Amino acid sequence: MNYSNDIKMNAVSFINEGKSENKHYFNGMISWIKTKLFSEYGGKIGEVLNTIKNESPILFWIAMIEVFLGVICAIGYVSDDRMLMGVSTWLKPLKFCITTVIYVLTVGFLTTLYPYSKRKKWFINGVVAWTLFFELAIIVVQGARGVQSHYNFTSQIDALLFAAMGILIGINVVIMVLFIIDTARLKMKTSKSIQWSIFIGWVLVLVGSWVGGQMIGQMSHTVGAVDGGAGLPLVNWSTIAGDLRIAHFFGIHGIQIIPVFALLLANIWKTSDKNRIIVVTGFGLVYAASLAYTFYQASQGIALLNM
Repeated sequence: MNYSNDIKMNAVSFINEGKSENKHYFNGMISWIKTKLFSEYGGKIGEVLNTIKNESPILFWIAMIEVFLGVICAIGYVSDDRMLMGVSTWLKPLKFCITTVIYVLTVGFLTTLYPYSKRKKWFINGVVAWTLFFELAIIVVQGARGVQSHYNFTSQIDALLFAAMGILIGINVVIMVLFIIDTARLKMKTSKSIQWSIFIGWVLVLVGSWVGGQMIGQMSHTVGAVDGGAGLPLVNWSTIAGDLRIAHFFGIHGIQIIPVFALLLANIWKTSDKNRIIVVTGFGLVYAASLAYTFYQASQGIALLNM
């Protein structure tokens, strides 16, 4: 008997079976991703957008205009060779378009969860929509001009625009404080664990805004070097010195990250609200500690990543 041929045939058969099993497993993963991410979660995102459109129309349509501005900035980023402080003059406007759209839509959805009267919701949504729109418009216009939007006192108009941005953001900080108070005192149209996550999120947004104030105070975002040095791709966080924008970023996006974590936890862990609140609190503390660390690191002039 030719045992070597039998061994080879068995080995080939084993490998083919393994390939078949791996292919079946891979196809199963793709199917799960399509079902969960595109069908289930994609449908939920669509529901959220419809809710914002129907109940917070001013924020929805302002966000759509800001998406259009983002497309213009993206086109400018890839087609315009002008540089400002070592990066494309369109990079900052593009980043602010993305961040502002996310924040505006977040507020648009969250206001539907508060037991607000139509007048109060209309007032809050209108203030957030128009103040952030005009702030973003200033940043985009300055980017199109090829000049700094922040810390720019080159001319009287540049100084006035920078001051106007500070006033517009200051108004939104007041709204953030209002959200913190209302989240603590009112019963929202959601579970206690989700409401608690929203409260933590707003507190972190306020902390992130405070970090932004520190940048305004020193008229730069870099510690240990001048603004405009080498930075990470896209975000442009400094790789040679401390950068306060990192802590600022983590702070202002806490209002999305903490509640999303709480929502996912509620979907996968069927337990009491008390248990979920404990886990959300733990996650929030870890997140806050990360924010505090990146602020401390930046304030010491240390880059997040040295490259």
